[in-house]
Amino acid sequence: MYRLTIRDYLKCAHSLKGEIFGPAQLMHVITYEVELVFSTSELDEYGLIVDFATAQSTLQGLLNRMNFKNLDEVAELNGKNTTTEFLCRYIHDEMAAAIRNVFQGNLCVILRESPVAWTSYEADV
Repeated sequence: MYRLTIRDYLKCAHSLKGEIFGPAQLMHVITYEVELVFSTSELDEYGLIVDFATAQSTLQGLLNRMNFKNLDEVAELNGKNTTTEFLCRYIHDEMAAAIRNVFQGNLCVILRESPVAWTSYEADV
């Protein structure tokens, strides 16, 4: 299996709905380390997993829609409980839709809240 990993950051604010979240129900700021792992058993016609520049710029474009924003006010996330788990799936689905024409394989999205806590979502593109 071949793997390519790219990283970036997402800096945003949000509040979480539900008593289970305690003080995180209040508006708070968070910085996620965003990690994408592209995996495939076969290389493409150029001998690549996926073009690094395409993957990186696509991720940056997606994150720019949320970076330095209150996620509670981002139209496409309106009414969603933007937990780390939810955001992993959201980033995966948005990336998959954007790169499907240049990558066929498995994509794992990892959001690291801290060195001791992270969440991931993984599925085929």
